[in-house]
Amino acid sequence: MNRFLALVGAVILAFISVSSACTAAPAQWIHFTLEPERGRDGIQANFRSEGRAGHQNNWSADFRPGEFAGLDIAGFRGAGTRPLRFSLTREAGRLDCSGLGGQSHAEGNCGFTPDASFLALLDSRGIARPTDEQAFGLMAVNARRELIDAISAARYPAPKISDLIALAALDVSGAYIREMAGAGYRPPNLQGLVQFKAMGITPQWIAGFVRIGYGDLPADQEFAGSKIDLGGFTYQAIFSTA
Repeated sequence: MNRFLALVGAVILAFISVSSACTAAPAQWIHFTLEPERGRDGIQANFRSEGRAGHQNNWSADFRPGEFAGLDIAGFRGAGTRPLRFSLTREAGRLDCSGLGGQSHAEGNCGFTPDASFLALLDSRGIARPTDEQAFGLMAVNARRELIDAISAARYPAPKISDLIALAALDVSGAYIREMAGAGYRPPNLQGLVQFKAMGITPQWIAGFVRIGYGDLPADQEFAGSKIDLGGFTYQAIFSTA
């Protein structure tokens, strides 16, 4: 039980972090800094902006150099200081950034533009149109069309923007949703799917229940608190079938 509570806490903390990114002021200016990724050849980027009521929001992530289109890597890493420009394009939107860089450091400002076709997709699937701030959050967690398609194909209700942000932040893919459903089980709602992914529950793990005869249980039967032996390991189930 303690482990379960800790994992649920991790889900909540992850969602809080994403929500903070989601409230960042998206359009006029977003300050960026670039540094070398520790121990690797990538780039660590931090994007900072002033949100509502003067609250400062941060989004930090590691990137492959090729993800920043137009970035002069030699100029970024070389001696001296020079102007640098780059863009980061994802399905939900695009950042266009410019500043000064050199000696493996760069900083400047970015503008964010939501992707019109992605916004139209949300509209067409009955998902509320995001605010500018939410649109930036969707780009930050790299929400994609295939996730939205998989949610619909698995017959979940139309997600809220907060659902999409939480799922994308935990790297829930369309394949994960399809394979979970294909294994014969699924969480009863999208919040449950977030918990499944945060706890590392895989379709292969679920299939173990099917192999020992749990595949024909009624759709709404609860497993919470029950202990089941799988291959010499005892698991305490915390989900329900669907």
